[in-house]
Amino acid sequence: MKIVFKSAVIIFLLSVAVPANSYFVTYKEQYYRLFHLHYIQYPSDSMENIYWLEKAMEADFCNPLYALAVIENEIQWEKYRNLFTMHINLKLIEQYLFLGNKYNKRNAYFYNAPWRDQNLESLKTAESCYRTALYYWDEAVAWSKKAGERRLRWIDLPLVQFWQDEATRIEKGSLDYAKTINRELKFLQQVREKFEAMETWY
Repeated sequence: MKIVFKSAVIIFLLSVAVPANSYFVTYKEQYYRLFHLHYIQYPSDSMENIYWLEKAMEADFCNPLYALAVIENEIQWEKYRNLFTMHINLKLIEQYLFLGNKYNKRNAYFYNAPWRDQNLESLKTAESCYRTALYYWDEAVAWSKKAGERRLRWIDLPLVQFWQDEATRIEKGSLDYAKTINRELKFLQQVREKFEAMETWY
């Protein structure tokens, strides 16, 4: 009787400790679901999202049965994978831009001279974020082109139509993060030069 009671207690404790609906995060789609936007995007929020998105980049795709779109054949599966990878790259760009903007100094006011070195360090961090975003832009463009190949062009995946819209915007040039990022890098360099020219008066 004691053994049965002890076994029942152990089973009960295990069921409380591990929720019935828990699962191991293994696949791209699972990591992608952990990505989320915040009402106020603090640097730690951006870094958390970057972590999940980069884990999604490294992970394998789940079985097509559990994909985020209805997949019925291999050609749909190929287009889905291309669009998904492109979309993850675009989300990484957005997060690195959010993060870079938190460190970017828009103006070099004369009264910031006592903190010139700290401001220059902050600009260095912002530049690193922007250049990383540029890397992911090149990747997004490459995957967009793969998704837009002639044999895949007319494959329709309604549940991820937004991803297809992103690919079309990249192709037509209405979505061009390189232009945005390079503009930010240019302005950043101008502000950096102003800080570097400051004489510290403390």
